[in-house]
Amino acid sequence: MFFPAISELEPIARAAGDAIMAIYSQPFTVEYKSDESPLTAADKGAHEVIVQRLAGLTPQIPVLSEESGPEVMGLRHGWSRYWLVDPLDGTKEFVSRNGEFTVNIALIEDGKPLWGLVYAPVLDRLWYGGKGGGAWRVADGKRESIQTQPHQEGTAWRVVGSRNHLSQATLDYLARFGDIGRGEIELVSMGSSLKFCIIAEGGAELYPRLAPTCEWDTGAAQAVLEGAGGSVTQLDGSPLAYNKPDILNPWFVARA
Repeated sequence: MFFPAISELEPIARAAGDAIMAIYSQPFTVEYKSDESPLTAADKGAHEVIVQRLAGLTPQIPVLSEESGPEVMGLRHGWSRYWLVDPLDGTKEFVSRNGEFTVNIALIEDGKPLWGLVYAPVLDRLWYGGKGGGAWRVADGKRESIQTQPHQEGTAWRVVGSRNHLSQATLDYLARFGDIGRGEIELVSMGSSLKFCIIAEGGAELYPRLAPTCEWDTGAAQAVLEGAGGSVTQLDGSPLAYNKPDILNPWFVARA
């Protein structure tokens, strides 16, 4: 079984981050896809960096990126192992310039995220890991192992949610854990896959996502969270799977 070397993959993520920051630091235009999601030159630039460098590093493993064309999307169902990439997760955060966007690279095998890397260029923080293999954070020049911190009885639930997608369905779901108004739930709004990483490093315990996402939004961060001891499941408790007929994810819950 192939496990990537972080020494080979970290430079790819950081190079994609450099391409993103080159656009972030100057005026840029925003296009919109057919689903009305934003697209910038930073998305495209990071995509080119990652796809080209992964092809050079592991030519035997195909790459599926959010910015891949229809031809690649059509081939993916024949792959048992592939790289799943979101070159710029949180384009809305990028456009609003709040810094809460990431580069996501995951290795998918037999419908499961085997390994993942999440890099936040503005924060200059990087997380990586995989189920059964541990998880790590690289920040401030230090590389350290991270673990989830499950909820402690008698304390408020620390819940992380999307800055742009905190739906009524999510609020209804959270009601089973406590009342936000009474302080039984501490809600932290955060963009992109950073939400998973906060749980992975012990900063929160729950992330319910009852709003649309795609597989490239979650694959890398799910691997990191599972490596740190957490889980990501559908609402019925079944695993969140990959390379499904529909690239859209069902509703899910990430837990410490």
